[in-house]
Amino acid sequence: MTLAEILASLFPAGHDVVQDRGILLGSGPLKDGGHITVIGVADRTPLGIDDLVRLSGHVLKAVEAGGRDPILVLIDSDSQRMSKRDELLGLNEFLAHLAKCLLLADMQAHHTVGLLYGHSAAGAFIATAMSTRTLVALPGATPVVMDLPSMSKVTKLTIETLQEKAKSTPVFAPGLDNLAQTGAVLAIWDDKRSLADQLQTVLGEAAAGDRRDRLGKERKGRPKAADIAERVRELALHPA
Repeated sequence: MTLAEILASLFPAGHDVVQDRGILLGSGPLKDGGHITVIGVADRTPLGIDDLVRLSGHVLKAVEAGGRDPILVLIDSDSQRMSKRDELLGLNEFLAHLAKCLLLADMQAHHTVGLLYGHSAAGAFIATAMSTRTLVALPGATPVVMDLPSMSKVTKLTIETLQEKAKSTPVFAPGLDNLAQTGAVLAIWDDKRSLADQLQTVLGEAAAGDRRDRLGKERKGRPKAADIAERVRELALHPA
């Protein structure tokens, strides 16, 4: 689906989402009569500090306005923009700032939903998609936390070794299906159905909270995370 088709399906009654230099800002009405704030990245734009400031500012405005309007993050980005200027000005801090703004919004009862509809990678992926409470995707999305050549450099394992590990351990493997198996992606939406209906369903499940570790266990993509998290919780509540 094109971005225009996605927005039309999400907001059949119209919206005020505007794209400017690869950055999406705006809002739209929900089917239940509510309202949702929209930010995002289009056209595989790499995120630089100026983009991150604009996105963070729009999230903070939604928080400052009060209420409980959810926030939708549409994602088709490259990785972060690793130019000399961006790096010298503290690109990592600006990425972290956007992530913290989304976490703050969620803590203030603004349910944050990420929708992967294209590509995303590395720090840009973490600061947008992975910083929302609920992450969904459209078929054909191509997220990559870290590609195998980069992972090989970091782990000092050969690409062939990583490819073999990826067959049984989705954490080592890039791609939408593997992220879904780990529980990072809640669901892959049906692009033949109304996206507005599917968004409303996700927002209606807000009380379920963060289920990523449990989903990873159920889908056998991250079998230990849920048990470890529960053990840590028990020790915190009932220290020996």
